[in-house]
Amino acid sequence: MFTSTKEIHETIRMIEAEHLDIRTVTLGISLLDAPHGNVESLCAFLYEKIHNRARRLVEVAAGVEDRFGIPIVNKRISLTPMSIVCEGLPELDDYVSVARILDRVAADCGVDYIAGYSALVHKGATTGDMNLMNSIPAALAATKRVCSSINLASSRTGINMDCVRHMGQVIKELANRTVHASGCARLVVFANVPEDNPFIAGAFHGIGEPDAVINVGVSGPGVVLAALRRLKRQGQFDDLCDITETIKKMAFKITRAGELIGRHVAAELGAPVQFGIVDLSLAPTPAIGDSISDIIEEMGIESTGAPGTTAALAMLVDAVKKGGTMASSSVGGLSGAFIPVSEDAGMVAATLRGSLSLAKMEAMTAVCSVGLDMVAVPGDTSAETISGIIADELAIGMINNKTTAVRILPVPDTKPGDVIDLGGLLGQLVIMDVPQFSSAEFVRLKGRIPPAITSSRN
Repeated sequence: MFTSTKEIHETIRMIEAEHLDIRTVTLGISLLDAPHGNVESLCAFLYEKIHNRARRLVEVAAGVEDRFGIPIVNKRISLTPMSIVCEGLPELDDYVSVARILDRVAADCGVDYIAGYSALVHKGATTGDMNLMNSIPAALAATKRVCSSINLASSRTGINMDCVRHMGQVIKELANRTVHASGCARLVVFANVPEDNPFIAGAFHGIGEPDAVINVGVSGPGVVLAALRRLKRQGQFDDLCDITETIKKMAFKITRAGELIGRHVAAELGAPVQFGIVDLSLAPTPAIGDSISDIIEEMGIESTGAPGTTAALAMLVDAVKKGGTMASSSVGGLSGAFIPVSEDAGMVAATLRGSLSLAKMEAMTAVCSVGLDMVAVPGDTSAETISGIIADELAIGMINNKTTAVRILPVPDTKPGDVIDLGGLLGQLVIMDVPQFSSAEFVRLKGRIPPAITSSRN
């Protein structure tokens, strides 16, 4: 991979003035060789294998960060879905013991998060899958770094409404076990989950992946925003093609920086670690000027959520994908634009102004990468309503053959308009209003919502 002097100088400017960073380098580790049936043997195996693979990750990433001067915000581990690894464990307490071991090895390796406390139940659930889902409230309440994800739907199989209903109850229980429902920030449910996603909380190491792989997640909303503002100062902001070309060029440069970092980290960790993918998703932070919402408003939307917002977001996501895909043949993960409410200062401001609602967020997710991400709702929102929100979002993913997800926090003792500060990258939660009409009767129906007719292709 050749990197020119000009690219290096441009990257330095983007780092110093425009919030460019590498959001994460994530080391995926296969655990398909784990022993089954005995929790003590399994926990010992997990600690030893993960520690051996990941003990140098933070050190190596720091060295690469210093060499190139590009900040790496998070160092993470993703694992084979633990429902597979733990299949055969008889007790829920065994699953919680496994989660505690994962938390311990993550702390000992110095990583920010360890992900893969996950199950794929889009067509049905095994006993192990159900045990893992039932253990999530206790497991995440007992840990700080463990992240969990459940795939509930796919375009090929439809939506598993039995598990959608169940996860509504799990989310409610987890919210009540953790301060300000903060444990729910480490739990996400999906349709069409990608198996090489480096982003928390949805990361896991797919069974089609190599033994060990480095996946990179980039950032860069600040870079795109600064480029659009330069275009405006130059008097060239009256043509949509000029705007999209500018975004494509920035996405190209951001992706090149991500691949450069990922390949060097993988090389220095050595065999069997391979370089995997760059996830192009523009991931915002609570920092002012590092916001997807600010980009949308720079395009001429008065406040994110106003009419035209979904069209502006669609244009942004498409340009990011086109620019990033031209920069690398190793594009994967989610790739597009995150629109979390709490982790994006501009989205928080739009919600407080009243321009951004839950319904408008859902419309925007039809064109973005993820879905209803870091959405906070009142703590008295029922489990059935949460399941209904999840079902709506998964339906968008299923019908449109794209990844969608829900990361929702029903915060106890709150009402719409309240603001809760979780700190750090999680930022501020603005409690959003939820329609008061019930979907409970629909949610209680059993079975699967069938896939769309477009799934019948091969």
